[in-house]
Amino acid sequence: MQSASSMQTKPDCRAAKHPNGCDSDETAPDTSASESAARPPRVEVVIEVPRWSFLKRGSNGEIDFLSPIPCPFNYGSIHDYVGLDGDPLDALVLGPRLPLGARVQVTAFGAVSLTDRGITDDKLVCSSYPLTQGQRRMVLFFFGFYARFKHLLNIYRGRPGQNFCGGWGNAWAAIERAEARDGSWKGSRVPF
Repeated sequence: MQSASSMQTKPDCRAAKHPNGCDSDETAPDTSASESAARPPRVEVVIEVPRWSFLKRGSNGEIDFLSPIPCPFNYGSIHDYVGLDGDPLDALVLGPRLPLGARVQVTAFGAVSLTDRGITDDKLVCSSYPLTQGQRRMVLFFFGFYARFKHLLNIYRGRPGQNFCGGWGNAWAAIERAEARDGSWKGSRVPF
């Protein structure tokens, strides 16, 4: 059960959208009138895949697959929101390895759009400190490689659909595309 202080109200992010969307490595300057909308969002991420782990787990804790390479980031989800794939909103946390199940409060400095089996989903990119251009490039390189790997895994599993990394985007816009999670959520609509 989450405490009232950890529950988040979905912000009105329309003013914080950037004109370039999620199709490039560059983020347009913020044009909103609200100073609070210009600040990156703070989120609570539950770690499902600790940094350097080979096991990819879903939000239900079950193992999805064994990766041939370790994940260079802590990977998890934000349980207050449901992403475009019907699962809790994905997030990665840069920094030192965190234990499985850890709950961390971090800032989302951007988002990466990833299409898996034709379903586009956002992944918030979080850290305790603002990201460098090198870190952004590393995140995009990883998701480009990950999309190619998932394509091969999906062929093996007999699951059709395109796989690709759609690029860098705005964290507020990704949260706006997600739905606030309520008591009616029963799990992902998409079998993984």
